[in-house]
Amino acid sequence: MWIDLAPFLATCLAIELTPGPNMAYIVLLSAQRGRAAGLLAASGVALGLLAIGMMAAFGFAQVVRDTPWLYQTLRWAGVAYLVYLAWDCWREARAPQPEVKQAQALAAAFRRGLVTNLLNPKAFLFYITVLPGFVSADASYPLQIQLLTWLYVMVATAVHVALAIGAGALTGVLAHPEWRRRAGLVAALMLLAIAVWLAFKT
Repeated sequence: MWIDLAPFLATCLAIELTPGPNMAYIVLLSAQRGRAAGLLAASGVALGLLAIGMMAAFGFAQVVRDTPWLYQTLRWAGVAYLVYLAWDCWREARAPQPEVKQAQALAAAFRRGLVTNLLNPKAFLFYITVLPGFVSADASYPLQIQLLTWLYVMVATAVHVALAIGAGALTGVLAHPEWRRRAGLVAALMLLAIAVWLAFKT
């Protein structure tokens, strides 16, 4: 086959096990809102990864790489969104638990997972710098990009689902208001730390 899959899958797994915006958001959301919310967020992240990958297959990643102002715009939008999520997480943890319909809460989890990933510089960097290195010159470039994108999304989703299920076990502990406030502060600080990392390291 024109793609050596084992090194690519190992690379995908290593990247997804590295802390980043997606991992942090899914873990924090699952711990605070439950496994269902975490799994919906993971679904939103998967859709975002797939969308970016399909755009990369048709040249958008190349455009981002060759257009510094566009990349910087996406990067700073991602940083700003993480700062907003940190503030929102801190605010929600200190406020009385709102009465939110389950359907609305799950839709919000999916939407935030999608937006977090669409504005995630780490995802764009993967498609710009890492994935092209596994593309063979002896076959259709767009077809290879699409196949590798699907494989990457599958690996990433498996990791995110495992994180959502594991972190969801903490939901009962965080139901107590005091623990919820503490967890909200920790979550906000973690999101801010990732925002700072993205701002200075990408």
